[in-house]
Amino acid sequence: MIRNPSLHLIDSVQESLDMISKKWRIPQEIYDLHLGKRNDIKNEIVKVDQVFFHIPFLTQDNVYVLWTCLWPDCHNCCNRQTGLPLTMDDIKTVSKKLGSGSIIEFVKNETLISTWESAEIFGQTNTIRTQLCLKRKADETENESNTMIPCRFLDENGCSIHPQKPSVCWMYPFASYVEIGSNSKLTVHAKFQFTGDCPGFYLDNSIDSMMSTLREYSSRIFNHNMASSRAKRQGYCVANSVRLNSV
Repeated sequence: MIRNPSLHLIDSVQESLDMISKKWRIPQEIYDLHLGKRNDIKNEIVKVDQVFFHIPFLTQDNVYVLWTCLWPDCHNCCNRQTGLPLTMDDIKTVSKKLGSGSIIEFVKNETLISTWESAEIFGQTNTIRTQLCLKRKADETENESNTMIPCRFLDENGCSIHPQKPSVCWMYPFASYVEIGSNSKLTVHAKFQFTGDCPGFYLDNSIDSMMSTLREYSSRIFNHNMASSRAKRQGYCVANSVRLNSV
């Protein structure tokens, strides 16, 4: 079954924003950005090591939209999960952490194949993606995939499988993709996900306050994309995608 989380996207983002606004102050500029109400966004590309970060700049207000993690006060990224796709590297590390007798046993008992229709990211629209995902609850079914389910590994101390959690968890709130140039050289790009679930976005006149975070996340994002690319080439993890306008 193909789930389409983009249906009624504005309503769900609005609901999420209203929920986090009860605890955190969300600047109106960021609130409107989440809802697609800003038409003055200019993405400034900042290259950090091997990753090109697309940082939103609001030209009318002359400010950047930046991010910092508010953990442990916030754990929305764990409570409002919509899927945990795995690379082969993830399968090896998470299966070992969970004490699975073998990778086959881990895949059989702890994962499911999820298929979803993605919303627009980096101009790539209407894409069906299929990938092996870690179950967010022990009895999660395919019909529940891509619905919001609190992650079973979140406890009072945080993530119980940290630091062996899936690489996609390490990247939040960034989405990323790999671009292949004319010389076959790979470049990795990253952009914020504005889903309304994270209260960590803030405004600043300079990117300097976030540079240490960008340096930290650069290696995580690059390694995740390289692992995903290897999985696709080797046929692991059912890492496939199909553009709907091509079928």
